[in-house]
Amino acid sequence: MKGDCVDNSKSNQRENLDENAKDQQLEQFRVDNDGKKMTTNQGLKVSNDEDSLKAGIRGPTIMEDFHFREKITHFDHERIPERVVHARGFAAHGEFELYESMTDYTRASFLQDPKKKTPVFVRFSTVVGSLGSMDTARDVRGFATKFYTDEGNYDLVGNNIPVFFIQDAIKFPDLIHAVKPEPHNEMPQAASAHDTFWDFVANNQEIAHMIMWHMSDRAIPRSFRMMEGFGVHAFRFVNDKGKSRFVKFHWKPVLGVHSLVWDEAQIIAGKDPDFQRRDLWESIEIGDYPEYELGVQMLEPEDEFKFDFDILDATKLWPEEIVPVKKIGKMTLNRNVDNVFAETEQVAFHPGNVVPGIDFTNDPLLQGRLFSYLDTQLIRLGGPNFSEIPINRPVCPFHNNQRNGFSRQTINVGRVSYHKNSLANNTPSTSTAREGGFVHYEEKVEGRITRARSKSFDNHFSQARLFWNSMSPPEKQHIIDAFSFEVGKVKSKSVRQQVVDMFVRVDKAMATTVADNIGVNRPKGEQINVTLSSPALSQANTIKVPQTLKVGVLIGDGFDANEVGEVLKFLTRQGVRYSIISDRLGIVTSSDGIQLTASDTFITTDAVLFDSLYVVGVKAKNQAKFNSHIVNYINESYRHYKPIGIATSGTIFFNMSNANVGPGIVLATGDKNFAKKFVNAIAQQRFWQRNIY
Repeated sequence: MKGDCVDNSKSNQRENLDENAKDQQLEQFRVDNDGKKMTTNQGLKVSNDEDSLKAGIRGPTIMEDFHFREKITHFDHERIPERVVHARGFAAHGEFELYESMTDYTRASFLQDPKKKTPVFVRFSTVVGSLGSMDTARDVRGFATKFYTDEGNYDLVGNNIPVFFIQDAIKFPDLIHAVKPEPHNEMPQAASAHDTFWDFVANNQEIAHMIMWHMSDRAIPRSFRMMEGFGVHAFRFVNDKGKSRFVKFHWKPVLGVHSLVWDEAQIIAGKDPDFQRRDLWESIEIGDYPEYELGVQMLEPEDEFKFDFDILDATKLWPEEIVPVKKIGKMTLNRNVDNVFAETEQVAFHPGNVVPGIDFTNDPLLQGRLFSYLDTQLIRLGGPNFSEIPINRPVCPFHNNQRNGFSRQTINVGRVSYHKNSLANNTPSTSTAREGGFVHYEEKVEGRITRARSKSFDNHFSQARLFWNSMSPPEKQHIIDAFSFEVGKVKSKSVRQQVVDMFVRVDKAMATTVADNIGVNRPKGEQINVTLSSPALSQANTIKVPQTLKVGVLIGDGFDANEVGEVLKFLTRQGVRYSIISDRLGIVTSSDGIQLTASDTFITTDAVLFDSLYVVGVKAKNQAKFNSHIVNYINESYRHYKPIGIATSGTIFFNMSNANVGPGIVLATGDKNFAKKFVNAIAQQRFWQRNIY
């Protein structure tokens, strides 16, 4: 096929593929109109693109106008069905590099050589909302990675939460019908805070563990760059000797795991609905490339039944303190897409896209996904040839007897399109395992055909309780607040009562507080007796660094150039980004004539869009309005527990606000170490010990 990648069918040619292989393949499909003459889709040059062809200057448009017909017809058919779930997403290109060979564990080629870099494409998404919804909804985030390997595409299709709502894929339509906008009025959008979802929760108690995550800070991440990713299911690694191990996949963000607060998330939804996609785009554009370490948890087959949970249950995690995560490589996202529709919207992920050395388990949720993902691409992308769309093409050659269908791109020569054959010497021919052919792991299975669920899947509350035990006091309060908000939105008092009666099994004090907040009877049940915790589950224990965090510099004319200049230089050296914010765009001038350029005004941005503030102050034409804006910014950041740096000239503005000196408030007056202390505070991001009331 013309434009196909270097043929690596010979094993010694595999090394010809590198991290640029996908980019080089996509280059032949890129079109740049800059400096070109306009044509129709048939290549005919267009003389007029402003007026339709008419019979007389004021007469009717005539059917002869082929340019009008082509232009309007194409426009009328530009939209394709959005994804049923994960409709709103954003993506980027990158590369994956291995730390050490995994030969002992898997024969997957891209996990053999630490010198090899594999191109990747990653799509982040929310689950429930439509394509036009906001980024900061309380929701699970999709984290799907396509590895373009020299053995074919491998898709690791996961989420930012390690467990799922249900155990068996047959329940998936019910789950999504329940959480989507209610059908009688199509409300609410991108939200789980409504009756049908919580009715589903109360009547499908396998969901308990996932709901604890959903009510936690994990469901409102600060950034795609600052959230974990998980493969959710147990898969298999298989090495070249046929030895199998169970494996779970993790993405660990180098910047740590950080979240918004709920009030902040709601405000951002109005101020900048594209907050997280903008953050990803801008980070890559300026060279702050997001990085994630790939980790694996591995279990020997003989350990399959040694735990008090079933390792194939997708509503359960493997605690990292029991099954350690081995970090095996790093992924770097270093290139934005050229066209969101062509790449982000047309990319097709599928858990069934695997390579030799990675195989499936009997997880019933995974087994259902192996059908559903392929099925949904057929309607969304118009037929079976979606794998030929540029973003979906593997970088290694592909040869088979599949033919025809809508929008077929390849021109298959020859008369043979079947197997076995003699007319084409039985080609394309199959491959042995030694030649790179995929051979399914041979697992012995015995049992009667039955529509039932294993008793080992029955324990729904022990890990929900484990999660609660693992949370820090602020995280626990956020979970209580989230339950109070979400279930408080439910109109049915019966459903509200059912929810607190269910979650008393997780923690009685938590459920009692929620019951008091939402106007139902206190639950009479008792919590499950689980005392274990997993420190790895708490964001209180995450990495905290200042790099790439954003500071809003609130400033007017008359500032001290020496003081401010030194602070801004120090922020830059520490990798902290800042934006100059004033009452107008353009130049602000110091007391001695030094100029800075304001890229935002108080009304074009907002305190919630920054991780911290640096309050400088001083003069403006409308001083009262200027003062009011700065005070509002301080108050908002203060109640969201953010660090605030106060320049010497900013003290008067701080004193006008509702904020008090205390945790996370760094004053420059008389402190030569202000800049260093301020950066240390920025790295902490939140000061939960602050009393904001």
